Amino acid sequence: MDRILPSSFLQMSRYCLLAGAICVCMGVMSTPVSVSAQGSPADVSQTTASGVVLRSNTNLVLLDVVVDEKGRAAHSIDKRRFHVFEDGKEREISSLDEHITADGAQPLKQTVLPAHVYSNQPLYPAQAAVNVLLLDGLNTTALDQMRTRQQMLEYLGTIPPGTPLAIFTLTSKLRLVQGFTTEPATLVAALKSSKALPQQTTLQDAELTGSPVSVANGGSMSEGGGDGSGLRTPGALQLFASDIAAVQTDLRVRTTMDALRSLARYLDGIPGRKNLIWFSGSFPVSMDPEKVTSDSFRGMQDYSEELRKTSVAMNAARVAVYPVDARGLMTLPSYDVAYRPSNSANRGGQSSAMARDNNAATDSLLAEHFAMEQLAEDTGGRAFVNTGDFKGAVAEAIGHGGSYYSLAFTPATKGEPGKFHKLRVKVDGGSYVLAYRHGYFADDRGMQGSRLGNGLMNEATQRGVPQATEIVFEARVLAADGPELKDEPTVRSGGSAGAMAASFKGLAKRYVVDVRLDAASLAFSTDAQGTWKAQVELALVAYDGDGVRVNTVDQGLGLNLTSEQYLRMTRSGIPLRALIDLPGGPVFLRVAIRDIGAAKVGSLEVPLMVAKK
Repeated sequence: MDRILPSSFLQMSRYCLLAGAICVCMGVMSTPVSVSAQGSPADVSQTTASGVVLRSNTNLVLLDVVVDEKGRAAHSIDKRRFHVFEDGKEREISSLDEHITADGAQPLKQTVLPAHVYSNQPLYPAQAAVNVLLLDGLNTTALDQMRTRQQMLEYLGTIPPGTPLAIFTLTSKLRLVQGFTTEPATLVAALKSSKALPQQTTLQDAELTGSPVSVANGGSMSEGGGDGSGLRTPGALQLFASDIAAVQTDLRVRTTMDALRSLARYLDGIPGRKNLIWFSGSFPVSMDPEKVTSDSFRGMQDYSEELRKTSVAMNAARVAVYPVDARGLMTLPSYDVAYRPSNSANRGGQSSAMARDNNAATDSLLAEHFAMEQLAEDTGGRAFVNTGDFKGAVAEAIGHGGSYYSLAFTPATKGEPGKFHKLRVKVDGGSYVLAYRHGYFADDRGMQGSRLGNGLMNEATQRGVPQATEIVFEARVLAADGPELKDEPTVRSGGSAGAMAASFKGLAKRYVVDVRLDAASLAFSTDAQGTWKAQVELALVAYDGDGVRVNTVDQGLGLNLTSEQYLRMTRSGIPLRALIDLPGGPVFLRVAIRDIGAAKVGSLEVPLMVAKK
């Protein structure tokens, strides 16, 4: 069913009065309804006597498979030749579709909204697959970032028109530089903007930044000349430096996984495959918890829960990763003019130190490249290592991920929530090379907690992060004393609105946020009486011009709809309303909605200039 929301809010109050369904201002949340499903839920329809289609969710796993034969995409392969295995057991394929990216420019899917109305419906070209360029400054030195940026500018100057691409950067957090477009000139301008300039964060440890001091390789640190003369650093100081490097790496890993989840939530509302071309000098993430990852995990904490959440989000959004080593062609440390042998005076002289350093660098590089290969394999992409042809890598990644098959199958009926399931695909009748994600976590929806303290809502309501599109909605944001609300005096009555409003030093101005939620975005369950149930949380978080949080509103609601009410709201949208008091001056208002049962979220950000009374 297409997602259809009305173009105006004139009937909002009428729908808010549905008895037993939705209140104008939501109250205390009832006990969450848990919806148990595995893999990627797919829509299943049932047709009523009136011919209207109802939608619910079933347990299906959707898998994108790239099929190459002799370096070219293989087309028109019959469904009977595909076989999919889950944990070693073959499953019946419910459906199979082939997707081929069309040549030439495609129009962006967008809707003109009324004044004061905002939407998180993503803008994207009508292609089988879209591409995302991620320039990682968190895990990459500034020098390597500059080289990557220059080659990308050269590549975008020659990119075929009609190629869908979006650009993100990652430093202390993920930032959207340019949304999806098929115009090369727009992409070039975005990459030349200040938002895409190379940056180096304080979280880059000694190994990443190329410091001559290497604690992780087990050598003791020394001060003095290249021959190792001078005073050795005390052991306590060495341990202190090692602890600093460990903390930096830990923060980099967690920030990277947070960014990947935010990116997945931004992409989730776009149908089809997404090819993530990730330029980085280090890849401290794997999508398979049973495989060895980069040395960046050495001595770190247990990331299994963070990894699970990241994998679930990436799989649900159908993201395939194409990691590119931003360091380009790598040489041994001893070939660098700035090279200084480590601890040569204590371990057999300069030549022995040089050999040890070269061996250690080779081992580290092999481990990092192995991590890149695993990341690509686990998500259905392809890795590009030890190459200086960044332009060719991007072109190859876009070409590789542009044509694919999507197949769906029903997983095992009994699955432990959170368990990782292995996947294997084979195609009969040819010498094919397949690329697809090699596993998924059984869904554990309903186990995510509740309220604004939940990590999912915390991430969605951060100032400046890309909007989440797992749940699609529109929001009308109006001043309560504006002409549009002159016939609704109740929005201006009562006490303060928001958890922090009482602490305002100056006068506050009230705003009304009317949300219309796409019912198809929610994972409804039905009971024996035919009642459609879902649990929703609405959060408003306001920031001032300096990025300081100034007020919050957090409300929850249990939806219990008859079939008639549900049908009505699939056409009109589900109406929600919240009030919030804001201080005068520039304000950035984050609006976020969470489906508690399905652990999905949608968000957007509204810039306001609040008049000072």
